[in-house]
Amino acid sequence: MGETADDGSRGPRTPAGAGEPPAPRFPEPAGGSGAPASGESDAPAPQPPLPRRVAGLLLGCLTAPVGLLYFVLVGLPLGPLLLWPRTRPAALRWLGPGARALAAAEHRRRVVFFADRFPARRLPDHRLLRYLAARTCTGLVTGFVLLLLVFGAGLAALLAAGLLRGSVTWPQLLGQALLGAVLLFLNVQGLRSLAAHDARLARACFGPTEQEALRQRITQLATSRAAVLRAVDGERRRIERDLHDGVQQRLVALAMLLGRARRHREPARANELLRQAHQEAQDVLHELREVTWRVYPAVLDDLGLREALAGVCERSGVPVRVDYDVPGPLPAAVETAAYFVVSESVTNTTKHASASTVSVSVRRSGGTLVVRVRDDGTGGADPAGGGLSGLRDRVGALDGRLHVDSPSGGPTTITAQLPCA
Repeated sequence: MGETADDGSRGPRTPAGAGEPPAPRFPEPAGGSGAPASGESDAPAPQPPLPRRVAGLLLGCLTAPVGLLYFVLVGLPLGPLLLWPRTRPAALRWLGPGARALAAAEHRRRVVFFADRFPARRLPDHRLLRYLAARTCTGLVTGFVLLLLVFGAGLAALLAAGLLRGSVTWPQLLGQALLGAVLLFLNVQGLRSLAAHDARLARACFGPTEQEALRQRITQLATSRAAVLRAVDGERRRIERDLHDGVQQRLVALAMLLGRARRHREPARANELLRQAHQEAQDVLHELREVTWRVYPAVLDDLGLREALAGVCERSGVPVRVDYDVPGPLPAAVETAAYFVVSESVTNTTKHASASTVSVSVRRSGGTLVVRVRDDGTGGADPAGGGLSGLRDRVGALDGRLHVDSPSGGPTTITAQLPCA
């Protein structure tokens, strides 16, 4: 695999008003679970551990009273001015600094504790104010539910103490335990719903709007279509080069050997030339078979992806170990893309990586096929080079992702994620 091969947009601005300060720009953090930037090929970051998310939820309960205090002390006096168009710009100018500061704190909380990722964008003050109002209500309700949970834990402790003293009978204990279990279930479900609502509020504010998401999707589709055309043209050029430089030259050599055999008068020499011509014909058939495999392996349609990958292992000059765990059939386009990811990666390894072994893993995780090819070669593969960029175009045409990890000195790992839906 050592072959040298291969957004956030600005949001709407603050309403017009003389002397209004510029809207805040929220930077895009690295990694996370928010909307990925256009063209990203990295694998998604794992979800943060539960203790970290719980800490973020508790911190959100603490920031909600700060937002409430801000709306009481600043929002209530200036609120009526927002209703009149002539005074609205001035009111937003006075409310803006506090709203930006509180929104930046909430943005940071989502990034640090929930690993959210949002596109870098400039947000208008009125949008931040709406978010803060909803976020404050959600945080206060979450805090109230947590207090109910603590209160229930205290009642459970009192019930246990009464049982130890003998003042609570077993029927009373069973009844209280049943009621407590129901309330605990409702409490936990409420916390989960509030946490999900808090995440939706953050995405609605800091994430792209529906129009921006649609525009980004159109751009991705246009890029994907151009990538498909480039991949098709690249495949045609490679087929022509293989036929011209390989098969055609061998056929010329075969024709020359047969011509010399016809003209030669010594039977022994003529037989030797015919033997060479026969060997050349076999070599031509072998190379033609290789070319057809690189164009499209018929075994992929006849026997499926597993057998096609077995053929790649047989033809490879480097030992290849395949771990195939895909229950059920796959879409034909996904099978084809997975085959070429493995085939091209193994070919690049054989030619350029000086590797001794290659491991291939093909697994289905939910609605995604994950193909991972790893070698122990010298590394240094260029993701922007012709070969790997062609694979990226092929994978991107299916709305998939291709990630290349190839530090200098190795190892090289190529991971393709292909949607199966």
